[in-house]
Amino acid sequence: MKKSLSLFLIIICLFLFVSCEEEAVTNEGATVDTSFAKNEDELFTDRDKNPDYSESDTVYIELRGDSAYCSSPKVSINGSEIIINSEGIFSVSGSLDNGTIKVASSDDSKVQIVLDGASIQSSDYAPIYVLSANKVFITLAEGSENSLSSTGTFVQRDENTVDAAIFSKQDLTLNGSGSLNITSTEGHGITCKDDLVLTGGVYDITCAYHAFDANNSIRISDIAVTADAGKDGLHCENNDNSSYGYIYISNSNMDIEAEGDGISAGESLQIESGSFHILCAGGYENGSKKSSDSYGGFMGRPGSSQSSSSSLDDQTSSKGLKAVSSLLINGGSFNINTADDAVHSNSSVVINSGDFTILSGDDGFHADETLQINAGSIDISESYEGLEGLNITIMGGEIKIVSSDDGINAAGGTDQSGTGGNRGGDRFGGGQSSSSNGSIVISGGSIYMNASGDGIDANGTLLISGGYTVVCGPTSGDTSVLDYDVSGTITGGTFIGTGAYQMAQTFSDSEQGVFSVSTGTISAQTPVTLTDTNGNTLFSFTPSLSYAIVILSSPDLKKGESYTITVGDISGTFEAS
Repeated sequence: MKKSLSLFLIIICLFLFVSCEEEAVTNEGATVDTSFAKNEDELFTDRDKNPDYSESDTVYIELRGDSAYCSSPKVSINGSEIIINSEGIFSVSGSLDNGTIKVASSDDSKVQIVLDGASIQSSDYAPIYVLSANKVFITLAEGSENSLSSTGTFVQRDENTVDAAIFSKQDLTLNGSGSLNITSTEGHGITCKDDLVLTGGVYDITCAYHAFDANNSIRISDIAVTADAGKDGLHCENNDNSSYGYIYISNSNMDIEAEGDGISAGESLQIESGSFHILCAGGYENGSKKSSDSYGGFMGRPGSSQSSSSSLDDQTSSKGLKAVSSLLINGGSFNINTADDAVHSNSSVVINSGDFTILSGDDGFHADETLQINAGSIDISESYEGLEGLNITIMGGEIKIVSSDDGINAAGGTDQSGTGGNRGGDRFGGGQSSSSNGSIVISGGSIYMNASGDGIDANGTLLISGGYTVVCGPTSGDTSVLDYDVSGTITGGTFIGTGAYQMAQTFSDSEQGVFSVSTGTISAQTPVTLTDTNGNTLFSFTPSLSYAIVILSSPDLKKGESYTITVGDISGTFEAS
């Protein structure tokens, strides 16, 4: 039998919070410029995607251990060095020990190298070196298995710093339906000093540095990659021109284990579709480790050295997906386990679709400026903070967050995450106005947070106008279900929050009924139920953590009308404010 209201009030002192009236938030969320996004037609030529070639026009190169044979004057052979000096199609098969294929043709020529059961090893240089051409295509012949390996310290032979198994000074495209195994014990897997394009093939790369490294862009479609990299899986950056550094990926499978970042774009990153399994710096358990002792070591082992002039930081960035500028995801499946942020941009992040399973030693999603989630399924089971950005907009999606600090944090002004922020006023709500300029806007989606810090921390303003949001917070520490500096407004949607009492805030303004109730300390797994005067259940929620307050709001709650809240076997009736 449920206890009476008077006994309920005596035992756990149930009462309505006092709300401070403040000006309603009208901000509907920051907008993000995605004009940088490109279509595949803009990125790939017909020849990029077509690996076919005429056998009658093909020059054949036969590798013979420490030498090679070719009857065409377009190829010169000096021991184990093979030089392609003219435009054409060149089919390569056989094995070459401690040798290299060098492309040194005219600047207006196009060269296609077909690897058809080719194996090239070098102890001190690149098995394939593109010095001069207009563009080079490396085609993996259908059904072929090919391998390139560089197994020692690179010894430079000209003015260029050659430091990869495939090193190209010119535009480079890899296509076809065969496979390519690359080992580079002292350098990168594939380096391109211009645009790197991959439109087919299966790649298995083990290297001391970046698996794929390009200056201007990396453009990928319809490939499969397994990479074990001593630094980044994919890295695109131009130190001389910050407008370069664009990465595009569609319809590809990527399994990346990296000591550094999984995918790092010096400018923008655009992902359309594909499957991504990314492990960085051993995963979230190494989150407090800012640099790795084995950084730069082959397959994560210390002791390897790099004799080239590659510029490397003293500390390792170990993020899953990273862009200096915009990061746009339109689809794909992502399993990301990182010591640092799982998804990160120094500017903006936009998620239009995708399935995300995330373990992060820092933030699940981080944007220095704007983080916008429009749709998708996001499951962040480990993080310091789940979502962080100056301006955060959530319009849709299914989002689950487990965080050791804040669930959602708009870090405007001074970030006081996990310390309660600048609440001001009395202990029951209404933070004072401040100079903080962060914002959180939730207009749709389904969000569940299990946060050991604040559930929603807006160093600025909070507006909820739609969606279904649940916050499950702790009773210990200076934490709160809601923490905002300027205003917290709800105009629509459903909100359910449980957590600590000491530093609690409720909404400062609302256009629908709000319940803000202190319950005393209640054990985890004790259900909360809200019913109307006819006994209809409007809310039913079982918090996974102990709690001392309950905040409820939905369009079904009418201001001034009475409702009954039940916590375990204790209940009370109150008016919605």
